[in-house]
Amino acid sequence: MKEPAARAFGEPVDLPIVVGVDGSEPSLRAVDWAADEAAVRGASLHLVYASLWERYEGASVSDDLGTSSEEVMSQDIVETAEWRARHRQPGVKVTTDVLPEEAGYGLIRESRSALAVVLGCRGRSGATEALLGSVSVMVAGHAHCPVIVLRGSHDNQARSGARGRIVLGVSEKPTHSAGVRFAVEEALLHGVPLEAVRAWRRPLHEPRPHPLLTGEPAHLQERQAAETVEEALRDTPADLEVYRRTIEGFARDALLAVSREADLLVVGTRRRQGHFGFHLGRVAHGVLHHAACPVAVVPECG
Repeated sequence: MKEPAARAFGEPVDLPIVVGVDGSEPSLRAVDWAADEAAVRGASLHLVYASLWERYEGASVSDDLGTSSEEVMSQDIVETAEWRARHRQPGVKVTTDVLPEEAGYGLIRESRSALAVVLGCRGRSGATEALLGSVSVMVAGHAHCPVIVLRGSHDNQARSGARGRIVLGVSEKPTHSAGVRFAVEEALLHGVPLEAVRAWRRPLHEPRPHPLLTGEPAHLQERQAAETVEEALRDTPADLEVYRRTIEGFARDALLAVSREADLLVVGTRRRQGHFGFHLGRVAHGVLHHAACPVAVVPECG
């Protein structure tokens, strides 16, 4: 079955921000972040808990014994998350749902009719890496809308507006990029500067600089990186404060370094078809696992 095309961010549609909740404190922090974002955007909030209780216990068990313990737990989880969202942002419309299926598949389906999907992250332990591999990376690799994963340590670095900067990882083809549009809109909505970052690397056996490059950046690759950043920012609104930055090294390492200074790191991704369906590139995969701030993975159309 052919995978539907990802929806371009910025389309004029009235869609909710979806949050995957599981009762953990990181997922409740995701509710806080998403509630703040919904308030800024004038969007609604849809809180989703994916459960397999019907598959294991079956409708007949519920009929014979009354409401199952798993169903009670599911309702407790979404009701707690709903209370948290309403307490955080009383003006935001909140809805909830319990899905009798795996979290990854349920959230991917929800992404078809979402402005964004927001997920919490438990930290940097081995168990967290397994969780990221099974849920966050899966959703980010297949969702039809931006996916925000709340990276950051337990000192609440993922709170809104902590550092006052949105960082954009500029890709090789930034023209008409959904990632650029998302980052620009985030910066404008939150009233913070946008920092566009592009990494570059010199060849292993670099030739002598051409005389015509005198006065230009020291390396051709650095100049090309600067030009790519300029191309990405070509249609940036004049009232947005923008910083341009080129960093020598691998893209993943450069973005991880600047994530320490960001409220949100935005990366666009064009999914590649592999043996197991669409998957993320190495840069997006790396920052999802190791960034020091929340990460937004934005699917690029085409």
